[in-house]
Amino acid sequence: MPNAFAFNIPFVSIFLAMLTAIITPLIPVKAGIKNINKATLPERVTCCVIALIGVLSALLLFALNADEPISFRFMMGHFPAPWGNELRAGPLEAFLALAFSISMLLSLTGNFDATAYDISERRRPAFCVLVNLLMASLLALLYTNDLFTAYVFIEINTIASCAIVAVKEGGKAVRAALRYLVLSMAGSGLILISICILYDITGHLLMEPMHNAIINIINTGNYINPLTVALYLMTVGLAVKSALYPFASWLHDAHGSATNASSSILSGLVLKGHIFLIIKIFCRIFGIDIIHLLRMDTQLLIFGLLGMIMGSVHAIGQSEAKEMVAWSSVAQVGYIFLGIGLNSNAGIAAACLHVTIHAMIKPMLFTAVGGLSAAAGHKKGLHELMGTFYANRWAGIGFMAGACSMMGIPTFAGFASKLSLTMAAFESRAIIWALAALAASSVLNA
Repeated sequence: MPNAFAFNIPFVSIFLAMLTAIITPLIPVKAGIKNINKATLPERVTCCVIALIGVLSALLLFALNADEPISFRFMMGHFPAPWGNELRAGPLEAFLALAFSISMLLSLTGNFDATAYDISERRRPAFCVLVNLLMASLLALLYTNDLFTAYVFIEINTIASCAIVAVKEGGKAVRAALRYLVLSMAGSGLILISICILYDITGHLLMEPMHNAIINIINTGNYINPLTVALYLMTVGLAVKSALYPFASWLHDAHGSATNASSSILSGLVLKGHIFLIIKIFCRIFGIDIIHLLRMDTQLLIFGLLGMIMGSVHAIGQSEAKEMVAWSSVAQVGYIFLGIGLNSNAGIAAACLHVTIHAMIKPMLFTAVGGLSAAAGHKKGLHELMGTFYANRWAGIGFMAGACSMMGIPTFAGFASKLSLTMAAFESRAIIWALAALAASSVLNA
């Protein structure tokens, strides 16, 4: 069993990020920065706290795997179910918290130059507030065992995500942020309605008691229709926030208009936080058998296949590098939903693997594009980036490595997740469609 300190790591990690969000506006920005390559003091404090959260996540992962993989639930306060609030931590949550911390830290440190160029010095503390709020919300979505608490942090995540786009000065970024906000709030409304229905018919908000109540509903045949409506509303709401095609019309503007660090965080982490919540809801609240009974797996499989193809098709048609990379995220989200739609242990495992890999690779691609753009005088057009590899070789190498990974070239990280999805597809009734879409999407990625 993990020691007493390990039990407190999920809460401490969330609390640290929230506390840092409060204190960063109070930290003085070093006046008269002559070199824009240097980060401000609030940015350095934010990076140190995220690094500390990463260390805590590594300690938790080690504690949970010291003897054999285990998980635990941590009750917040003194109120038990159904009104209490719980955190649940297992090896998967600890591993993803570590991966998210590393990705967030690299997204910030790798884009100090671009952040200083795009965001004025007076706005940099506000940018740090948003980053810390996003980190706290992502950790909460990973660890929470309570559906309403998840909704609260979904809203925090939504507001911070939209603001982190608008923090870059310029009309295009503000328009993209407003569009993102409108569509994301529509998704939030669907999620809230779904939670209200589920609480009404089950009497629970904690995931395990709600799961037991849903099994009883299925066995008795009562409230099947409201349960189906709740599942579909929840899935559509989270699909909007996860940029599952065709609910991803907001993504290319928001990610393409934001500063590079924001684009990296939004694509690499924010989308994944909502996707992991879908996986938790499917596995811990409904269960894969009930998901199949209500035919949600078939719907996700279809939309996942569609996203894999259409995301790549839209990416090919872009004339700006960042928007091309943004649309490719839609295709990669399609891969993840393909794994979820396979509705098997192998499919879910492959989806989680692709979540982790994409959380690392996509920020690297946005950072590399930012480096190439800076080498071209901050130009964005694909034709304007010709020859920039020789001006910034590290960015060029990073882009090549990320592109090969997204294509699934052997020895690169993306190959492992695509191979896992392929193996999971062999166990599925939709093997022909899944394999055809995997092949076609890989060719379109190339």
